Amino acid sequence: MAVYGYEMDEHRASSSRRRRSLYHNLGGGRLADIMFWKNKKESGTILAVFTLIWFLFEVVEYPFITFLCQILLISIFIFLIWSYIGSSQLIQRKPPSINDLKVSESTWRFLFTKINWFIINLYDISSGKDFRLLFLAVVSLWILSVVGNYFSSLTLLYIVFVGLETVPMLYELYEEELTYAASKSGRDMKKLLNNFNSKVINKIPKAQTKSRRTM
Repeated sequence: MAVYGYEMDEHRASSSRRRRSLYHNLGGGRLADIMFWKNKKESGTILAVFTLIWFLFEVVEYPFITFLCQILLISIFIFLIWSYIGSSQLIQRKPPSINDLKVSESTWRFLFTKINWFIINLYDISSGKDFRLLFLAVVSLWILSVVGNYFSSLTLLYIVFVGLETVPMLYELYEEELTYAASKSGRDMKKLLNNFNSKVINKIPKAQTKSRRTM
């Protein structure tokens, strides 16, 4: 019990440093704030919207074209009514201008930067410079292709999204217990492998080879 308490105190002492490291490794920006639920209202809204989309298309099987057209029709009627009411000064808030609706160049620049980053890393992995990374990429893509046979693309994306929104938060809440369990499992596995090597592998007789010199 004393050893357990000492190890848990040691993990608690470094938990805040690891948490900051994980948060900054994820970018430390708005995306990391959403994943760690720093703004619970924004994270909950995004999760609810994605859940609604998944429910409409996968459970209700709502046609995508019908959904898209109806959203566009609703938007047209909202802007039309808003422009008439705004021009008659019945409400104080004016409708948005065309400049407010345009996507900024920084958004497109950020998107293309991420696409270029993905292409560069894919080429770097495919070059075979790091065989371990190449092997992990091939195995991961193969597992993903097998899993894709049992789920639709939208369901698979929804599972990944829910995982990205919940796993970092759960890790932050139970970081001490998870880190301790992982380190203890690693030590137990290492001890088991050492015992296996000493009791089984090392007792296997090795073949004696005689070196011959050619005259």
